[in-house]
Amino acid sequence: MDIAIRAYEAADLEKLSAMWFEASLIAHAFIGETSLREQRVLIETVYLPRAETWVAVRGGEPAGFISLIEDFIGGLFVSPSRQGGGIGRRLVRHAAQLKGSLRLEVYTANAQALAFYRSLGFEELSRRPSDDQGLPFENAQMLLKA
Repeated sequence: MDIAIRAYEAADLEKLSAMWFEASLIAHAFIGETSLREQRVLIETVYLPRAETWVAVRGGEPAGFISLIEDFIGGLFVSPSRQGGGIGRRLVRHAAQLKGSLRLEVYTANAQALAFYRSLGFEELSRRPSDDQGLPFENAQMLLKA
């Protein structure tokens, strides 16, 4: 089935928020459901509305999304039922075509995501011991050169 990528629309908010939460419960289980629920409010009120977000659509339904703040990937999420089908790769490729080089941060405890980004050619630049909320979860800063 083909994947189309289109710009975010306000009508996508609920589906993308639910997708983010479902994927985060799996990929970021170490953060805990309570903290993820708190972060979901920020996803809905700040990040999705303000970022440049691109939605991957498969079979007429959103299957993943990438949110950009200039050349920084603020979030890349694929519905857990659609992972492994190339959607994440397509979204990163789309972003790279738009921006050239790309930067991101990824939780080092999320080994699958760290390996995914490395497989795309991202190079680790540095690490910091806590996340944006000050929680003690190490993040790796990575760069994909144009």
